[in-house]
Amino acid sequence: MGRIYKTIEFRAGDTIEGAVRELLRHKEIGSVVCGQFNGVTLYSDTVTMDSAYKEITGKTKAEFDKDQQQWKEDYDRRQKEHEERIPELSKVWMEKGRKILSEDKWEFWDEIVPIRLGDIYHGMELGNCLDIIEILNNNGSLDEAKEKIENQGHSGMSFSLVCAMVKEFSDRGNEFVEYVK
Repeated sequence: MGRIYKTIEFRAGDTIEGAVRELLRHKEIGSVVCGQFNGVTLYSDTVTMDSAYKEITGKTKAEFDKDQQQWKEDYDRRQKEHEERIPELSKVWMEKGRKILSEDKWEFWDEIVPIRLGDIYHGMELGNCLDIIEILNNNGSLDEAKEKIENQGHSGMSFSLVCAMVKEFSDRGNEFVEYVK
């Protein structure tokens, strides 16, 4: 007959390490428990740090940590490279804005371009915004503009940001935002 395990719940935001420590704490006091972590059941009487990492991630803890460190270094390098390119990219986006936006919008566009390039989206919203404004400025339909924003793959936050920018930089921006909301 198999062992009967009391089920425990891990806290929201727990790490694999935290879950293993919790299971090992139970083992130390003689309690036999199990818990689900990312769909994997871990048992206090058999768990080790490496066994848990291997079962959940397919890697030992050392391999996982090494991969995470490599990812962070790659991310930091890409981030630094992007930041160094902001002055050059700013000129490109300012010029693109001049081809699509009315002249009365250029000054504010030039102000926000480097800010947008330095944010989490690295300026992705600049192109998204200009694509929609180009449709609106060329007497495109609200349906065309709506289809464009829906096909851009936005999260809720980036969708709201692009809408706010279209509202600011297009004479038809208010009409567009009301239509897509």
